[in-house]
Amino acid sequence: MSKSDKQPILGRAFNDVLTELHAHVFTGVPGESDPFVLSLLEREYLAYVLACYYQCDHCQHHHARAIAREREANAAADWDWQQELIKVTLFLRIVKADVAAVEWREWTRSWRAFAQRIDRRHPRLACYVAYTIGIARNDEDLMDMAFSSISDAQQDGERVKGIIRDIDRVVIFMKAATSKNRTDPIIIRHLRSRQIDAM
Repeated sequence: MSKSDKQPILGRAFNDVLTELHAHVFTGVPGESDPFVLSLLEREYLAYVLACYYQCDHCQHHHARAIAREREANAAADWDWQQELIKVTLFLRIVKADVAAVEWREWTRSWRAFAQRIDRRHPRLACYVAYTIGIARNDEDLMDMAFSSISDAQQDGERVKGIIRDIDRVVIFMKAATSKNRTDPIIIRHLRSRQIDAM
């Protein structure tokens, strides 16, 4: 059997669906995708944070390269985006239910100060990231806080809807992608332990 005839673990049809989903989330499918409100760079930043949050090295490398390409294409101003987004990920691991009220108040104050630092480099990115993590872990408190910031910054309700739609699509795709990319090596190892061709 030639290499091109080998089937991926999930099957060609499923992989094709994932590829199409990726296109709907990042590049768009002409005549099919809803228009994007967030830029490709913003969506890639969100994907990178989720890759860090879910500890998927494959996704981290993929989206870091995509960010570097977009930043170069847009002649974006220099800032240490990778280190700062990792700090955002650390900040957003705190869950209100896991800390005392006094700790949550201090966390909120510290988060707002840190978010302003991020927003000076890329406006409103911090609240987009917070909403992204909030959706990913089903954290209503974090989503409420982030939505308030998103909503306060936008007069146009349709634009707010578009921002939330773009964020939600990134989360849905990335949760599937990070799970797949983190577990593929394990699945392949298991199959190979039975002398089963994984591809």
